[in-house]
Amino acid sequence: QVQVVESGGGLVQPGGSLRLSCAASGSTFNNYIIAWYRQAPGLQRELVARITSGGSTVYADSVKGRFTISRDNAKNTAYLQMNSLKPEDTGVYYCNVQRPGRAGDYWGQGTQVTVSS
Repeated sequence: QVQVVESGGGLVQPGGSLRLSCAASGSTFNNYIIAWYRQAPGLQRELVARITSGGSTVYADSVKGRFTISRDNAKNTAYLQMNSLKPEDTGVYYCNVQRPGRAGDYWGQGTQVTVSS
């Protein structure tokens, strides 16, 4: 079992920045695949960014050049740096953890991001 806890959400004006954190339990964090998803009201949950154990990254087209996913294995924590935020970035952001070679994945409780003036 992996415990996943997100933090760092809040209210920010358009053009502003936020950094989300995802803390995950376990002694093999360095092997985890970490992803950030978001869900806006009335819409499906969508992938925002993903980072592998080797540091390879994938981003949704809508956030490329504005968001950066990273990880600190020593702290069992991944981050999502969000810059130049837009109202359409508003939603609940969830962290997802996958363990390669093992079934199942794990979700955090989500953190609300609201971009509004």
